[in-house]
Amino acid sequence: MLRKYARQLETASMAAMLLGIVFLCQPWSEFLHRYSILTIIVGLVAFNIFSRIAPPTPSAGVDSH
Repeated sequence: MLRKYARQLETASMAAMLLGIVFLCQPWSEFLHRYSILTIIVGLVAFNIFSRIAPPTPSAGVDSH
């Protein structure tokens, strides 16, 4: 099941890391600043997990033209 969505989850984890950096640098919300490092770390761990999952192979009987 995770193989089907591995690339999308990998992209989402990169977005989480970028959001964590934005949260760290913004001056308006102390809440976002407080949880920025946690957001970066969660995105980093998720990226390390989902980048190692191989995408599913196409079925042998399906013509991909």
